[in-house]
Amino acid sequence: MADSAAQNDRYVDAMHSQQVNASAFRRYLTLFTLKLLRRSQERRSKVLFASDKICIKYGRTATLNEASALQFIAKHTSIPVPRVYCAFIHQHRTYIVMERMRGEPVARGWTRRSEESKAKILDQLKKMVEEMRRISPPEDVGVASVNGGPLYDVRLPGTAFYFGPFKTVQDFHKFLRNDLKAHPGLSADVNELISRQENTSSGLVFTHGDLSSFNILASGDEVVGIIDWETAGWYPSYWEYTNAWNVYPFNGFWQEEVDKFLEPMPEELAMEKIRLRYFGDVT
Repeated sequence: MADSAAQNDRYVDAMHSQQVNASAFRRYLTLFTLKLLRRSQERRSKVLFASDKICIKYGRTATLNEASALQFIAKHTSIPVPRVYCAFIHQHRTYIVMERMRGEPVARGWTRRSEESKAKILDQLKKMVEEMRRISPPEDVGVASVNGGPLYDVRLPGTAFYFGPFKTVQDFHKFLRNDLKAHPGLSADVNELISRQENTSSGLVFTHGDLSSFNILASGDEVVGIIDWETAGWYPSYWEYTNAWNVYPFNGFWQEEVDKFLEPMPEELAMEKIRLRYFGDVT
């Protein structure tokens, strides 16, 4: 665990070039504000609210990849995302000062919404995802963060949160299965997984990576924000769908909605179910 923590710290420290408006004054003001907020808000929360318009995301679960992804999406799409005011690293920890968006997660009260209300929200979400997926990836980037660097996802196997980047989708798949190669001694399921992964023709698209109902904000029937972009990056085209479908247990109702805003990919979903069964994740 100590080695993994040190590895994560090295990844974080290598991202200083991604800092945003990180003047000494802004850093001091952010750290001082956090010290005050911790006295009045839940200390375990990864996000503290400085006002009704500003919040601060910080700690080991925060990453400058998210700040970069937010700026990228704001520049290249019309998707409503928080504006980044300041982002920096201090003592191996990341701090992001960003806009506090209005609205509530659609997870709250989703089952009480009318079918018409649900349809309106899902239609907006579908158009936003389609807009994001139309962005062309850079020619020299494989499976990587928005800047071509390491990716971040606490749900993947292992104790190091950062991984990659990978030159090809196949290299990413090898990582997911611990570089295991097909062998007669393996179960039929695992050999099927390896065959599917090695023969996939999946292209790269920009991916949020965690489109759960908790990360989509709505005001009435209007989608007013998509948040939590720390897992975003250039991924195989199926990654958005399979991650959204493999929801957390307390978000099970969302599974019924995924096919309404993302293109169904049953073969890739079957592949991912095998991977999760044998190689798992930490959820």
